Amino acid sequence: MSYTSFKKIIWAHCRKHGRHDLPWRQTHDLYRILVSEVMLQQTQVERVIPFYKAFIKKFPTARRLAQASLSDVLKAWQGLGYNRRAKLLREATQQLVHTTLSGTRLNLIKKLEELSGVGPYTARAVAAFAFNQDVIFIETNIRTVITHHFFQKRRKVSDKEIEKILTAVLPKGKSREWYSALMDYGAYLKRSGIKLNTKSKHYAKQSAFAGSSREARGAILRVLSTKESTAVHLTNLLGPDRCMQTNGALEDLVSENLVKIRRGVYSLAD
Repeated sequence: MSYTSFKKIIWAHCRKHGRHDLPWRQTHDLYRILVSEVMLQQTQVERVIPFYKAFIKKFPTARRLAQASLSDVLKAWQGLGYNRRAKLLREATQQLVHTTLSGTRLNLIKKLEELSGVGPYTARAVAAFAFNQDVIFIETNIRTVITHHFFQKRRKVSDKEIEKILTAVLPKGKSREWYSALMDYGAYLKRSGIKLNTKSKHYAKQSAFAGSSREARGAILRVLSTKESTAVHLTNLLGPDRCMQTNGALEDLVSENLVKIRRGVYSLAD
C-alpha cells in the first residue's frame, strides 16, 4: 500500500468515527494530558473516562495534585489499578511545577523524561498531544494499524520497522490529530477482530488479574482507603490459601511507600 492511500484511509475513518468527545482531547493542557496518558497505561479507554473526569475535578491543576497528600491521591485513584502510577504521577507534578518546558523538541522530550514515571513513550505522547510536536511513538493500537496495512505477511515485526513507516507517513504539523486518528482506527480494527500485536517482536501478553499480586495489592489498598488495619486482617482478605501472596503484596506496598506501618497498624502513606 502507498503511504498516500494509507493516510487517506486513516483520515477518512477519523472524519466519520473519530473519538473527538474524549475529555483529554478537549484540552491542550500539559498536566491534564499527562494525567490521561498515565491513566491509559494498560487500561482501556472506556474504563478510564469516569476516573479521569473525577480525578481532574478533584485535582484540576498540577499544583493542586502536587500539594495533595499521597493518601488523598490514592483514594481518588482507587479502583483504577496499578496504584503506583498515582504515586509517580504526584511526584511528577511536584517536579513539573518547578520546571520550565521550553526550547527545542529534543529538549522538551528530555525534560519530560526526567519526570517521575515518564518514559520515552509517555514523553512523546505528551509532546504530541499537548504541544503538537512531530514525534514518533508506538502503542498497542498504533502497532496494530501499521502491522495490518504494511506487514500482514510477516510473523515478527520490530518496532524499528514500524517507526520507519510512522516517520514516512507522519503529516508534519498535525501530530496531535494524526496520533488520535491512528489510535481510534487501531481500536476499530481490534473491535473488528483484527489483533496483530502477537506478530510484534515486542509483544508480551498481560497476565490475568484474578489470582495475581495486582489483585492482592488492590484489595489491600481498597481497605486502607477507608480505614487503618492490621496485618492479620489484610493478609486474609483473599482467603487463607493466598495469605503468603497477600503478605508479599503488603510488604511490597510498604517498600514502595504506598502504605505505612506504625505500631503494627497499616494505613495509606501520607
